[in-house]
Amino acid sequence: MEISITSDKKNELLSRRELEFTITYNGATPTRKLVHAKLAAMVNAAKDQVVLDSMKCRFGITILKGSARVYESKDDLVKLERAYLMTRGGVAEEVFGAQDAPSEDAAEAS
Repeated sequence: MEISITSDKKNELLSRRELEFTITYNGATPTRKLVHAKLAAMVNAAKDQVVLDSMKCRFGITILKGSARVYESKDDLVKLERAYLMTRGGVAEEVFGAQDAPSEDAAEAS
């Protein structure tokens, strides 16, 4: 799996970097958890400061395109990010702890 960042924009007002990336892979489509971990390591950020927004791939092509946001602090992420994206990406457990994380039912309702 090879990740290349195609766009890296700094958003000063929201204290974050907005990334667009392309992944070339062999075999099965990489999981969100694996992409999240590799992307966080690639941009030198803690896992609890990175949120994957979208990941899209087309049938029969082993190229995945996606977008992510890297926040300057965990507090900025909690203030600005939607709960369902934090839950989907597994960041909610790291940010809130296992007991305080919003449930998937609550995330779907919002």
